[in-house]
Amino acid sequence: MSDKKWETRVTNVAPNMIMLRGYPIDDLMGKVSYAEAFYLTLMGELPEPSHKKVLDAILVSSLDHGVTPPSANAAMTVASTGSPLNAAIAAGVLAISRFHGGAIEGCMKVLTEAVRSAEAEGQTLVEAAVALVAQYKEAKKRIPGFGHRYPTNDPRTARLFEIAKEEGVCGQYVNMALAIEKSLHEVSGKRLPINVDGAIAALLCEMQIDTLMANAFFIASRLPGLVAHIVEEIKTQKPMRRIITADAEYTGHKRRCLG
Repeated sequence: MSDKKWETRVTNVAPNMIMLRGYPIDDLMGKVSYAEAFYLTLMGELPEPSHKKVLDAILVSSLDHGVTPPSANAAMTVASTGSPLNAAIAAGVLAISRFHGGAIEGCMKVLTEAVRSAEAEGQTLVEAAVALVAQYKEAKKRIPGFGHRYPTNDPRTARLFEIAKEEGVCGQYVNMALAIEKSLHEVSGKRLPINVDGAIAALLCEMQIDTLMANAFFIASRLPGLVAHIVEEIKTQKPMRRIITADAEYTGHKRRCLG
């Protein structure tokens, strides 16, 4: 075994001490939210005050999307075989990829490149968006983060942008996303609205978060939903059943409002 030393800047563990990014974890407890601590762990510093509410909203936005997404289906299927919780969760997480959840990373790359192109070419954001849409149309490629199988206007997108605007986090990346949305409509004649992945991508860009970390936000958000579906599968369904998600009937609470 190698005796060469190597470095880590994430956590320092010593007897009776766990220090995350320089902060004792017991000191963080009760003082910062999970969203703030999540950001600290990834980025090395606590978020700016204007980013706190946005980060929290991002983590809430993708908690669950029913039984139909591949991640939920995979998690329930593995749970149905009698596998333990960790295996079913792993199956769900492994199903999060380029076409499911992974659009956040893809959209971040598109928005970053579009903004850079606008700056380099001396274009307005609208001009750069038009050029980008034309480029993707010619290549017959879909721009990640736009369009959705179900909602024609994702309510989560509107709420995320509303919160971001209130907190002063709306800037060139959000504006670029909106310009691309408008250009897509003008070119195709169809509504291809910014979906929740695209909204999250724009806001992560605004907060200068590395694209390598993009999918972590979707995974961390979706994890509670996966656990809920796994536990429900184990407790209410027969083992090794054929899972047809289209046959699922919602029997939970009717619409409720916060007080």
